[in-house]
Amino acid sequence: MHPRSLRDAARELHRDGLTVAEVARRMELRYRTVWEWCNRPMPTDDVAQRCPRCQEPPRLPDDPTAYAYLLGQYLGDGHLALTARVPVLRIACADAYPAIMDRCEQAMLAVLARRVSRVHTIGCTTVQSVAKHWPCLLPQAGAGKKHERHIQLLDWQRKVVAAVPGAFAAGLFHSDGCRTINRIVKAGRTYEYPRYLFANESADILTLCGWALDLLGVAWRLNRRNSLSVARHDAVALLDQHVGPKS
Repeated sequence: MHPRSLRDAARELHRDGLTVAEVARRMELRYRTVWEWCNRPMPTDDVAQRCPRCQEPPRLPDDPTAYAYLLGQYLGDGHLALTARVPVLRIACADAYPAIMDRCEQAMLAVLARRVSRVHTIGCTTVQSVAKHWPCLLPQAGAGKKHERHIQLLDWQRKVVAAVPGAFAAGLFHSDGCRTINRIVKAGRTYEYPRYLFANESADILTLCGWALDLLGVAWRLNRRNSLSVARHDAVALLDQHVGPKS
């Protein structure tokens, strides 16, 4: 097997504009070998290069929008299984919303995953990815239910979310939230208006949702112990730009 340094050097030459044939001639390698290196996913021993937190120095995720969305989804309907030989990130998605399912898969691939699979059950599909570096990117993972432990973002995570709070809010509302029509009867007349609701048993996660809405300038209030509401017309219109109805 060729050393990793040789493979990296070939890929670098190819990224600089050389053709596969030119790289093969320059490095005195077989054409097919260089083609595989430059056109196939990197092998497993290169996975650590995909994890921004394992670099020296650690860096922020390459796609902050995808990361913020995935983080919101994880805090809502996600679970990172740490008991398996390799960690498994699972996001539960309702079959009624295939576009959200697709966005979860795209976010996983953009952030870390090499492969994403889907496990179907009645009315629900779990979008999942196996990768040993998921805990580096989702340090909130731990034993027990989220609402039974303290959930707090690390400084680097807060920096990412503060840059793209709309993506984070979309992840939260696409998992544990909804955009619905509220109906009230007043003086015999029925009035209808749209509003957003986000429900979660974790007070910490509710606080994070409120923080993201504050960053967006969206007015909200707690309507129950475990739920917040966005109901003002201007606030709903603003949140529509980042979230919108589920699909």
